[in-house]
Amino acid sequence: MNLPTIKAVLFDLDGTLIDAFTPIVFAMQKTLKFYRLPAMTDAAIRRHTGRGDCSMTDLFGDNKEDATKHFLAIHDEIYLNDIGVLDDVSDVLDFLDTKCMPMGIVTSKGQYRAEAQLTQLGWLARFGTIIGKLEGRAAKPNPEPIYLACTDLQVDVKDVVFIGDGEADMKAAFRAGCFGIGITSSFSEEELLAAGASLCFANMEEVLVWLKSTIA
Repeated sequence: MNLPTIKAVLFDLDGTLIDAFTPIVFAMQKTLKFYRLPAMTDAAIRRHTGRGDCSMTDLFGDNKEDATKHFLAIHDEIYLNDIGVLDDVSDVLDFLDTKCMPMGIVTSKGQYRAEAQLTQLGWLARFGTIIGKLEGRAAKPNPEPIYLACTDLQVDVKDVVFIGDGEADMKAAFRAGCFGIGITSSFSEEELLAAGASLCFANMEEVLVWLKSTIA
């Protein structure tokens, strides 16, 4: 995809801007144990969350709905604990602020959970739009959340960069027609490019270098 004239930057949340996987992993391991399923590695759980399409809950087969409720009951007791900002993320956001660049979040996390975590970090007002999971709203890899974010920010999707670490992020970016940048923390460059990424970087430090060279 050709390099856009960047008029807005959208981000995935978990694994891209913040490390909030500890409560996800804890709740998932407890739920697997409750349903007498084998434990999974942290890396495997991260990859499931990055695939979208209900990849993780599909592990529970006919118990999918009950397992989701069980998982969320555990997760929601602890999900505001120990939220970590990933390396160089603050520098990326600060740079975009200096350029008066509109920013938004597009996450598969529930809407109120995403807003609560951003509030805890003092970041809620930093983003012009936050599109999370709501009943009746399609989730990544469907492009609808990206379209909603672009509408909120009043930008054309072709002028948007979307940065994420999951296959679902890159599939959504490709289907929406925006410029997808993949972070290769959970998936390889080959996997993210196959999912639709336009570029891949190892971390946000590399993303920052690219942004500085790209945004006037």
